[in-house]
Amino acid sequence: MKNIGFENVTITGGFWKDQQDINKNNSVYSVYNRFYDTGRFESLKQDWQKGMPNRPHFFWDSDVAKWIEALAYILCKTPCDDLEAKADEMIDLIEKGQAENGYINSYLLHFEPDNIFSDRNRHELYTIGHLIEAAIAYDKFTGKRKLLDCMEKCLDRVYKVFIEENSAGFVTPGHEEIELALVKLYKYTGNEKYLEMAKFFIDKRGLNEKNESSNPFEPKYSQSHLPVREQTTAEGHAVRAVYLYTAMADLASLTKDAELLKACETVFSNIVNKRMYITGGIGSTPVGEAFTKDYDLPNISAYTESCAAIGLIFFASRMQLTSKDSIYGDIIERILYNGFLSNKTLDGKAFFYENPLEIPPKESKVDGVRYPITQRLEVFGCSCCPPNIVRLLATLGDYIYSTDEDTLFIHQYVSSEASFEVGSKQVKVVQSTSYPTDGRISITCTGADIKAALRIPYWCDSYAGRTVNGYLYVDLKDGETFELTLDMTPRFISADVRVNEDIGKAALMRGPVVFCLEEVDNGPYLRSIRMREDASFTLGTDEKLGVMTLTADAEKLISDVSDNAPLYFGTKTRKYEKIRAKFIPYYAFANRGESEMIVFTSVI
Repeated sequence: MKNIGFENVTITGGFWKDQQDINKNNSVYSVYNRFYDTGRFESLKQDWQKGMPNRPHFFWDSDVAKWIEALAYILCKTPCDDLEAKADEMIDLIEKGQAENGYINSYLLHFEPDNIFSDRNRHELYTIGHLIEAAIAYDKFTGKRKLLDCMEKCLDRVYKVFIEENSAGFVTPGHEEIELALVKLYKYTGNEKYLEMAKFFIDKRGLNEKNESSNPFEPKYSQSHLPVREQTTAEGHAVRAVYLYTAMADLASLTKDAELLKACETVFSNIVNKRMYITGGIGSTPVGEAFTKDYDLPNISAYTESCAAIGLIFFASRMQLTSKDSIYGDIIERILYNGFLSNKTLDGKAFFYENPLEIPPKESKVDGVRYPITQRLEVFGCSCCPPNIVRLLATLGDYIYSTDEDTLFIHQYVSSEASFEVGSKQVKVVQSTSYPTDGRISITCTGADIKAALRIPYWCDSYAGRTVNGYLYVDLKDGETFELTLDMTPRFISADVRVNEDIGKAALMRGPVVFCLEEVDNGPYLRSIRMREDASFTLGTDEKLGVMTLTADAEKLISDVSDNAPLYFGTKTRKYEKIRAKFIPYYAFANRGESEMIVFTSVI
């Protein structure tokens, strides 16, 4: 199957157009300003001295790279002359700072030139990978290839050290990223050398590598516990894992490697069926930012790093091109509307690194216990997530359409226009919808009669037609409009009984959106609220937040919280008051100051 790239798709209105406008008007500038304030761009000069502020870090080049890449994607649709000039300056500094032999890493060259390619966990190849992605994007959408020239020279050095000489202190990177970037560069340039390098780094992982690093969580931490074709469960650092799996899926598709594709299918199934939150978040523990074991999905301490959710979108999007199965589009949708969108404030100026599914009352927090932060920040010490969020929003069009020999696949429902070929037919498709506010979708095709496959989401039980592997196949007549209506009746979703924390509870969903309760709307002690499974919900809007709301009758335990209240008491003395519970989308939580929050609610 062939993907239709975002450059050929215009998002014309509705929910995601609003998000993209916030991204290009607010987020890209917010990230730039904070990166400037913290010295990330200045670090490219390689002139930091003791006593100066903002001592650089060894992965700062990757933050810069992701910002340049995100800007390039925005430039594809919208001129930003001021930011483009700033990016040009950064690229000039990268070129100036590049070593004679081609090596690029502003930190290592300035602070530790004798330790280049000696420590597997120094993120050198990870950083080079992000610079490759930035170089491709900047060349493609601005026509300026200076950074691409720099990276091709850098890769000559990587090839010599790792493949020809085997002289590095390690064999594969501790943090994966270069693998998927090399596949992308091969597709962009047609240079077989880059495909060879991607294959080398993927095939060598897990083969008793030297210098796996001093990290106590190795070898699972960096997915080096087994050769990649023998891995069956998602292990270790969640971001590293899904970046690796993305590259594996890319390589399997390009080389027709059935064994590698089978490994991808197996580990994908393990993630989405046993190690993923209802929001699409992954990586349940802060210890190693990692996967733990099947069904270990705590709510309060959920780590669910923003980059991990983004990486799972990358992985699912690659798998989507290998199979006509709606599971991949379902997972992308689940993440986009929940575990991804929760990453940022509604105004797009601040971000979460972690995305918990519950914020407990302040008085229940225990000293010495680690809890995720409850308010988003504009920048972090490790600020990989903000530019990652910006670049994904800028390329949202990548995830909507694909084609095979004779069929247009519509994976996501977004008001948009796209022009492309289906077989030998040049067609234009126009999609119009208020999704996810309602489930009505209109699709008009012009240029030719074509077949189309429309994904019927996992949450929808009522629609017209019969599906094959989750897709509804229809004939689109030239110039005619096809209408699809998906039932969006709110419903409670329970977790597998092996997810111990969620026994007896359920999460509220309407369409693709997971909802939550916040203290600011429902008062404190949210766990004391119970809902009836057959509750009748009213759809509304929170004018301050500008988001959908769902309200319904509920009961809340009347609690005596005075100093003389008994610690324990008989259940017959319990009394409940009737309340009108108000739910907001999970992605909108923590936008009104400190507030208790829960996703999973008691349901009777």
